[in-house]
Amino acid sequence: MSTEVVVGVRTEQRERTRTALLDAAERLFAEQGYAAVGLPAVVAAAGVTKGALYHQFDGKAAVFAAVLERVQDRVGERVAEAADAEPGRWEQLLAGCLAFLDASTGPATARIMLVDGPAVLGWQAWRELDERASGRHLAEALAGLIEVGELAPQPVEPLARLLSGAMNELAVWLAGSADRTDSADSADRAAARAVLERTLAGLRT
Repeated sequence: MSTEVVVGVRTEQRERTRTALLDAAERLFAEQGYAAVGLPAVVAAAGVTKGALYHQFDGKAAVFAAVLERVQDRVGERVAEAADAEPGRWEQLLAGCLAFLDASTGPATARIMLVDGPAVLGWQAWRELDERASGRHLAEALAGLIEVGELAPQPVEPLARLLSGAMNELAVWLAGSADRTDSADSADRAAARAVLERTLAGLRT
């Protein structure tokens, strides 16, 4: 077997191990929360050895950071897909914001991304991940609307941070009431979407 083949096989094995670890860790973090999950449980759920975990990550916080990045990337993809499906810039902004709200408020996603994420990584590191995943889409959309005159000229970064913070808080509120009935949850989601739509509409020139 050639050196190139051996290297390729080992790389593939490492990727499979990493995926198994992240799949298991994401499920456990979502179900139990970061504080309640130990690495032995992650290793057992993934079906790998403890040594294999430490070959990939230097500890529990590193595992969580990788899980969080993966979750945020999925949310960012949902935002981009929703925005890209719309023809106009304003419709793209609205669709992207609503997609963020929908994608981030599932209990598992919200627990990892909005509750444990800032606490485990620290605000600055969490904010950088959020910016890279979905925050940049918001900033780009706002900049485009200012450019074509649909929003008044203003600094993009503070506006993007204001809207991002508001949507994160709205998502936490929606995800935080697990004991709501289905009808109450639907009503709250409809109210949240309406508030978001009115807030965005108020920014138009």
